[in-house]
Amino acid sequence: MLHCSIWCFTLVSVEIYRHPMFDIEPTDRKLQRARGSARVGFAFSGGRTRLKDLHQSGCAKAMLPQVPGPPEVVFLNTAGGLTGGDQLEFRLDLAAGGQVTGTTQTAERAYESSGGAAAVLCHLSAGAGASLDWLPQETILFDRSSMDRRTRIELDGDARLLFCETLVLGRAAMGETVRQMRLTDRREVLRYGRPVLVDSVRLDRAGLAMAGNPAMLGDARAVALLALVAPGAEDALGSVRRLLDEPGVSAEASGWDGRCLVRLMARDAWPLRRQMVKLLTHIRGTVPPRVWQI
Repeated sequence: MLHCSIWCFTLVSVEIYRHPMFDIEPTDRKLQRARGSARVGFAFSGGRTRLKDLHQSGCAKAMLPQVPGPPEVVFLNTAGGLTGGDQLEFRLDLAAGGQVTGTTQTAERAYESSGGAAAVLCHLSAGAGASLDWLPQETILFDRSSMDRRTRIELDGDARLLFCETLVLGRAAMGETVRQMRLTDRREVLRYGRPVLVDSVRLDRAGLAMAGNPAMLGDARAVALLALVAPGAEDALGSVRRLLDEPGVSAEASGWDGRCLVRLMARDAWPLRRQMVKLLTHIRGTVPPRVWQI
């Protein structure tokens, strides 16, 4: 009787498995996509920067940790990463005279795409006399990933901006190699609606195939841009150049007409991060946000 019961159970299991609802080809399945939007606005009154507006939906969230001094906003993507078809938007608005630091909880990850590109929009603004630091952590690009990102920062009057962006091709500790992917990453800074800094990065299979070419990435798998945009920012050039001494990192700085830019490259993301921390600490007069975990 025992053997008969087991045999009958097996037959029933086979029939259930072959039910028509299981005969769907993978191409017929509609894959779930992540959608998220987080918006934070700050006012300035009584000598303090105060929260004015907070909205979050979908996988995008904004945390406001208690920190001494000016407030910090930590954006995060609860989807755990991005793939083709995902849409993510972060917005941070700072009123005239205020001071805020915006960052991300951890490194963003762009995973292999089964079709289409992930779309990311970061929109920030700062009024006259405001000081805005936009310091997101690294973006890690995996093999066969596809992402379109646009960062647009609008400044009024003499607003001060410090921002950085770091791209990492795979995880060196995991032995990952990125041979095929697509990235369009456009960063725009405007003052009074006029562009003062436009920086675009495009990476694709053809560019990755030119690894080793010094006009491209060379042997680097981590690259970064750090920019200070403010009246007199070019005066920081001398002290910034003296800090470009981290072993394993190639970096150059330039300064002109209210801008000081540093471009960095490294074979591994860790020494590049150490160099970034030195620069950010010097320019800010304090360490980066706590979530950077240095």
